[in-house]
Amino acid sequence: MFPLVYDELRRIAARAMRGERSDHTLCTTALVNEAWLELSKLTRMQWQNRSHFLAIAAQAMRRVLIDYAVARRSLKRGGGQTLQPLDADAVAVVAAQADDMLALDEALQRLTAMNERHARIVECRFFGGMSVEETAEALGISPATVKRDWTLARAWLNRELQA
Repeated sequence: MFPLVYDELRRIAARAMRGERSDHTLCTTALVNEAWLELSKLTRMQWQNRSHFLAIAAQAMRRVLIDYAVARRSLKRGGGQTLQPLDADAVAVVAAQADDMLALDEALQRLTAMNERHARIVECRFFGGMSVEETAEALGISPATVKRDWTLARAWLNRELQA
């Protein structure tokens, strides 16, 4: 399966890495490989379709980036940096700073507790770089629902990250 989705995983990883700082030690290939290692541990997973696989891959990449940010933060505590709000195209600005990535992860955990579908949409759109249509297919919902929930989730996350 890996050769069949490798190019798509690299595209997702490149999008996730776009906002990282230039001296980031985790490159696109390393992110794909780390995510693949995470995915290979899911031995009982029944992949429904390609979109389902890519949505799970986006979650794995999110976990890799969060783990990396946690490790980086433990080495170097932030410097009073301020959080940037998310804008319509799920900015990569948040990914630029480890503290911001951790704040986003914590906010996503709170969002998951309130509305899991909204959190899955954020993972697909932000971390997976998936289109509205791809997200709808992966989650088994309509594109209109994705658009509506994406707007609500972004607004909620912006408020949480501003607080």
